[in-house]
Amino acid sequence: MGMNVASLAASRDPEALMDVNTTPLIDVMLVLLVMLIITIPTQLHSIHLDITPFDGPPPVERPVVHTVSIDFDGALAWDGQPLPDAAALDAHMQEVGAVSPYDQPAVHIKANRLSGYETFAAVMSSARRHDVAKLAIVGQEQFVR
Repeated sequence: MGMNVASLAASRDPEALMDVNTTPLIDVMLVLLVMLIITIPTQLHSIHLDITPFDGPPPVERPVVHTVSIDFDGALAWDGQPLPDAAALDAHMQEVGAVSPYDQPAVHIKANRLSGYETFAAVMSSARRHDVAKLAIVGQEQFVR
């Protein structure tokens, strides 16, 4: 970044400097950084939770889980029992959705790899329509290659 003084003295035409002075740019950036650090509020958000320890025995009952199986051809089964049509699935979903969300049994959807998306979407929309809160998709290991 130095300038050759001898070559400038020898020629009478002054040459334009091609180097950009970056010192003011760095100074401005440091000032902006300091201002940003000062103006950012400290993260002191905390929530006090009063959680009482549970001294009783663990629950003995295992949670109820219903399985909706979707076969490769789109055939539906509820807990291993074939369903004749979508109305039967709606009846089961309505029965599950009628229970309080805290006491609802879980519904697991297990789709075959070759099944179409339309059937899967119909099962999901039926669960959504009937307010099924505990819904899970199981058997995804078949899709991992």
